[in-house]
Amino acid sequence: MVVSIPLDANRQQMIAGTLDTDGQTVVPIYANPSTHAIKTASATTGSSFTSTTAQRDANRKTVIWGVSSADGITPIYIAVNSSGEVLIDIT
Repeated sequence: MVVSIPLDANRQQMIAGTLDTDGQTVVPIYANPSTHAIKTASATTGSSFTSTTAQRDANRKTVIWGVSSADGITPIYIAVNSSGEVLIDIT
């Protein structure tokens, strides 16, 4: 199922990541409405799925990506759990 990430009044997409359990499903990233902080979860194991192509939602908008800390070049998708929390490696 392809999800549609919400758009604001200016048709700008909210941020989204890639589901850690399959490496393909686009999921929204949630923020606390009181603190405005992105919700996170400690995940030193992360996800073993690899991809070199950004996933897209139903509006054809891509998810956010990072750059590999190992080489500073390779694109790495940002893993998000099923609760919309960005997985953070705190080791």
